[in-house]
Amino acid sequence: MRTTFGFLLLPMVILLVLSCKEQKKEAETENYEKNFGIEPLQSILIGTFATGEKQGIYQVQFNSVTGKLSNLEHLVKEENPGYLYLSKDGKHVYSSNGVTPGSISTFTWSKDGTKLTKTGNHPSLGNGACYVSANNEENLIAAANYGSGDMVVYPLDNSGKLIDQPTGKTHSGSGPHKNQKSAHAHCAKFSEDGKFLYVADLGIDQIVGYPIDKNKIGEAFTALQLNPGDGPRHLIFQPKKNRAYIINELSSTIISATADPVTGVFKKIDKKSTLPHGYEGPNACADIHLSNDGNFLYASNRGHNSIAIFKVSKLGELQLLETEPVRGDWPRNFVLAPNSHFLLVANRKTNNISVFKRDPKSGLLTFTQHQLEVPQPVCLKFR
Repeated sequence: MRTTFGFLLLPMVILLVLSCKEQKKEAETENYEKNFGIEPLQSILIGTFATGEKQGIYQVQFNSVTGKLSNLEHLVKEENPGYLYLSKDGKHVYSSNGVTPGSISTFTWSKDGTKLTKTGNHPSLGNGACYVSANNEENLIAAANYGSGDMVVYPLDNSGKLIDQPTGKTHSGSGPHKNQKSAHAHCAKFSEDGKFLYVADLGIDQIVGYPIDKNKIGEAFTALQLNPGDGPRHLIFQPKKNRAYIINELSSTIISATADPVTGVFKKIDKKSTLPHGYEGPNACADIHLSNDGNFLYASNRGHNSIAIFKVSKLGELQLLETEPVRGDWPRNFVLAPNSHFLLVANRKTNNISVFKRDPKSGLLTFTQHQLEVPQPVCLKFR
């Protein structure tokens, strides 16, 4: 009887444990929705450098409670959609296409949000478009051309379509690094108030500013002159702080700076390396993001293959806390989840996206063991 009773009891105990775990998971999900106001399952768009039949934009589902990726979907074919911009209303997607000649493509979602359709393609007035962004009002959109060292701005109408009245600006110059034989515009970013457009030019070691008045682009000025060989790649702004952060691809450094809202000129606060002390191997920095609370800054190292984690002081000074291996090769782009609890990295050369848990208090990252195979991912954007 004891043996029979034990044999019957064991399955009941297992079922009870599994039921409790499932109830706990459901409770965590409900609490998550209540606390953060975000659905646990979110969509991420992926720009890629994939070729052939695999080229184009993909979508994946991300569980913002567990960090798991699932349901990879090839949405639309497009050649080298290396950077994406998503409209605030969620109806439109724009891609910068790193081809010759370069272009900006527009895409629109179906009413049910399941199908992405290409609706237009416009020249970027240069070669190798590598970045696209819009101003806060979303009546202007800009793209940077790496290959030809210039940028373009298009007006947007109320329906999100590009108006065929582009303004192009060309940079000139060079730098001491082998990759600085000419200008290489790598990022075009509008100020929060929309009064300036800033272009990070890797080839001439400058942040070039353009005043904007009634949607008209003015003459270029030097917003910040960097050190020879820095090679600025991307810049971001800290909301309501008049502060900018610049990642330098060639010198593997981060610069924090104030941004004068009247003149548009930057003033350097701090400059720190993205690499651990003693590392002497090759490296080329790529992407940069700031946590929602502004306390931590993250930067991707290609070569060292890591995410550099910085503590940001109230004055904008930077302290390198550690570098977290990305579990892949050549992390071109990464993104912080809307809840700030995860960080996802696109590793181009190993064709994978890796997911890290983020501690909001310490800013540090822990690998979740979650990964997903994607052909040459280079840009990640939450829908």
